[in-house]
Amino acid sequence: MSVTALERSPAADTPALDIRPLQPTIGAEIGGVDLSRPISDAVRDAIKAALLRYKVVFFRDQRLTDEQQAAFAARFGPLYTHPSSKHENLAPVHRIAAADFSARDLTPDPTSVESGYHTDTSWRLVPTWGSVLRAVTLPEVGGDTIWVDANLAYEGLPDDVKQRLEGLHVTHDFRKSLTASGHDYPIVAHPIVRAHRETGQKILWVNFTQRPHIVGVDIADGKALLTTILAQYKKPEYQVRFSWRPGSVAFWDNRGAVHYAIRNYGDFPRLMHRVLIADEPLYAEL
Repeated sequence: MSVTALERSPAADTPALDIRPLQPTIGAEIGGVDLSRPISDAVRDAIKAALLRYKVVFFRDQRLTDEQQAAFAARFGPLYTHPSSKHENLAPVHRIAAADFSARDLTPDPTSVESGYHTDTSWRLVPTWGSVLRAVTLPEVGGDTIWVDANLAYEGLPDDVKQRLEGLHVTHDFRKSLTASGHDYPIVAHPIVRAHRETGQKILWVNFTQRPHIVGVDIADGKALLTTILAQYKKPEYQVRFSWRPGSVAFWDNRGAVHYAIRNYGDFPRLMHRVLIADEPLYAEL
């Protein structure tokens, strides 16, 4: 697919980016850039424009150190250090290891609807807006990741369900994991239907890994609504699926997409490194 004028870098001294959509509204691969080197403002702006349009972008054949990954992410905003980060030298780089997931408490909550579809740090009052994930150690096959266009998921709802969800909030509870890391944080509730601050799109936004509950709604009714939302996330026409290879990097907008990590690789010690980009402190002065 040809590169549009919007997707080309305007600077004459920088190469044009090769932006190839993988699905009509979600996911695009970007070539023509070496993320191990500092990127210009023009390249940064072109990547950000593609990210807002496609919600997640992918880069292949990138050979990055942790420092280079963090430097790339920092071109898009201040970095956030996750409270469970165990990186010895570079705190914003968060190790995502298969062993960490197997050690989690998977006891189901019968009053909630749980699944792997989620968005990063939604347990915070102001979640991080961006995530940059790099493959470090991969199984020979398996371990793909799915991203969902949360705007399409919302637009595909029946009108009566949209009206039912308007004004409702959902809780995201990360306390057990935080307590295990020696931290505490109150349970935060966010609007189920959010407006993306840069695109204006309405987003269907629930983290199903954090025992969601809809505030002010009967448990049975809340579970029914959550089940409807989860069914939207699972529709293939709203998704893009990415197969990781050595040197792969994904950069996504947590405000516009949810994602699902497919753990079908047994006990292989899969390892990814993630860097989170902080959002504006929207409520600091309230």
